[in-house]
Amino acid sequence: MTDQAAPRGGPLVVGLGSPDQGDDAVGLEIARAVEALGLPGVCTAIHEDPTALLHLWEGFDVVVVVDAVMTGRPPGAITVIEVGAGKAQLPPEAWAATGRGGTHAFGLATAVELARVLGRLPRRVTVVGIEAASFAQGTALSPEVAASVDDAVAIVGAVARDRVRSVA
Repeated sequence: MTDQAAPRGGPLVVGLGSPDQGDDAVGLEIARAVEALGLPGVCTAIHEDPTALLHLWEGFDVVVVVDAVMTGRPPGAITVIEVGAGKAQLPPEAWAATGRGGTHAFGLATAVELARVLGRLPRRVTVVGIEAASFAQGTALSPEVAASVDDAVAIVGAVARDRVRSVA
């Protein structure tokens, strides 16, 4: 796993988040757990800044992005959204729903839509969001979010395995 570009192939699983801001670390933890599964043909990467996605997913046809979200659902709830090229633009409420913003409040939804406009959005992008309870500096995952990690890893693994079969 790397916080730089992963080897090209597919699919790519990207965990977004900050390791020291509570539930914001959930994407990183899930990406590491998926890597530990050793799924053939699946590349993994972790990164703090969503702006890196435009370069990280370059050359990949299939991508799964995991991030903390705030949609108003109960902490630990898992949301799966297909956002790849050819899919409809994310609805306006999605702009505030995907994690804390990166550089200058540039969040995951912004990265997806910028890539779409630039023609750099992979064909198949699945966002797996885990509802956060807290982004407090220097804290661990909340109990609710920690309890959802195994389910989220299973979902990401299933999506990635399906994507390996679909591109083979």
